[in-house]
Amino acid sequence: MGQSSKYIVFIFLLAYSVCSRGGIPHLEKEMDYAPISFQDSIDWADYYFNTHRFEKAIPLYKKNLDVDNVEEKIHVLKKLALSEAAIDLPKESVTHIYDYFKIDFHPTFLLHEGFDGIRDNEEFNKLSGTVIPKITVWAAVYFFVSIIGFYVMFLLLVNKKIDKQARILIAFFIFIHSLFILNISINNTNYVFEFPHTYLMSTWASFLYGPLLFLYFRRVSNSKQLSTKDLWHLLPSAGLTIYLTMEVYAYSSSEKLHLMLDRLQEGLNPGDSAKLMLLVILKAISLAVYAYFVHRILRTDNDQLPEKTKLWQKNIYGIHVSYVVVYIIYGFYIASGNNSGLLYHAPIVLMSAMVLYVGYAANVQPDVFSGLYAFTNRLFPKYVKSGLTESLSHELKQNLQDLFQDEKLYRRNDLNLDIVAEKLDTTRHNASQLINEHFEMSFHEFVNSYRIKEAKELLEKDSKSNIIDIAYEVGYNNKVSFNKAFKKDTNLTPSQYLNSFRNR
Repeated sequence: MGQSSKYIVFIFLLAYSVCSRGGIPHLEKEMDYAPISFQDSIDWADYYFNTHRFEKAIPLYKKNLDVDNVEEKIHVLKKLALSEAAIDLPKESVTHIYDYFKIDFHPTFLLHEGFDGIRDNEEFNKLSGTVIPKITVWAAVYFFVSIIGFYVMFLLLVNKKIDKQARILIAFFIFIHSLFILNISINNTNYVFEFPHTYLMSTWASFLYGPLLFLYFRRVSNSKQLSTKDLWHLLPSAGLTIYLTMEVYAYSSSEKLHLMLDRLQEGLNPGDSAKLMLLVILKAISLAVYAYFVHRILRTDNDQLPEKTKLWQKNIYGIHVSYVVVYIIYGFYIASGNNSGLLYHAPIVLMSAMVLYVGYAANVQPDVFSGLYAFTNRLFPKYVKSGLTESLSHELKQNLQDLFQDEKLYRRNDLNLDIVAEKLDTTRHNASQLINEHFEMSFHEFVNSYRIKEAKELLEKDSKSNIIDIAYEVGYNNKVSFNKAFKKDTNLTPSQYLNSFRNR
């Protein structure tokens, strides 16, 4: 008798059993006549499952785990997980849930009433709590802050009144903060499993926070142009990005999902990863080193900036240093296996504070980003309501030149924009506009131009002059600031300039 004939006979017997012997209970007696392949079929396993005889269904489902049809395999894994949950086998059930998720990720499957019996199991509870999407207060706040951050980045980039290099540096600094905060928000809602390409999406920038802030402060405080030599600051980030691309970023969406599920199945928290702890340590070192570099700039290179600009920079630095300290504590915290609580959120809160504070400045006092300070309207930045008519502007320009050329106001070592505005009998806002429009330079650059001009004259007049005495005479508080300003103007240090003049 052929195989097809056996199936026909078996179907006939089933029909006869149902019609003449009272129905389904007699079906199992016909198993002795059924072809072996049907006895092990998914349909027969489903029959046992539907009649709640899970002990008999499980072996049949396991025999069909190697089916080639994807839909059938998904069906088998789901039924197998539910069957094992029904007879209180949580470990086996969770294992098959993971296998199912790696083929067809639908976390709402965990809400099936069939899992109610194992819902309090630690492994099941960890899986459901990690993959089922949820909205938390922290996640909502972080998402809102990240959107503000991206908006602030846009504001900075389009504001032409800010020095180009300064605005690119500070905008990118805010961008990586916002990206990290958004990444945390997505992780906290478990949507990283729904959108696997967000996995570690901000990690590549781990070593950029310090360098960007340092280069920005250096640019604003002493107007030093970025050069190719500055690219070495980006080498750690480039190396990390290449590594992450090979290890994670180049993976497909399904491969990233498998990677996350494998880590979760192995019971790994962020602190359990040796590589992640190494990254945390290196990032902490980078933050601390560059915080020191920024401190040196604030201590020696911003003497000529207005007081309110100095205050703004100190606040930015204060938030950054607080973040560095808290991040180091955070590193030890996650190393102990914690990924929640106040200490977990503390560094993210400080990053959010950085974004919001810079956002405030971008809307209220955008000129601080270039080392200037003036209240301007961000939508109409061309000195709205400044009160300067064309005739008054030219009159103030002449008065300003008299103050610097005749009275040599620049010799005052405490000179700032407020003093100049008071001498001109106008507002600091108008004084700033006056210098920018008529001389196309910042207040800091304008003062230096007069000081360096007189310094060169004094050096040429008396080749035996004491350089530090000349620095004090023209208005500088220290030799370092004088040397930097002098070299920027002449490409020579005062000593080199003096030697070249002697050798003529």
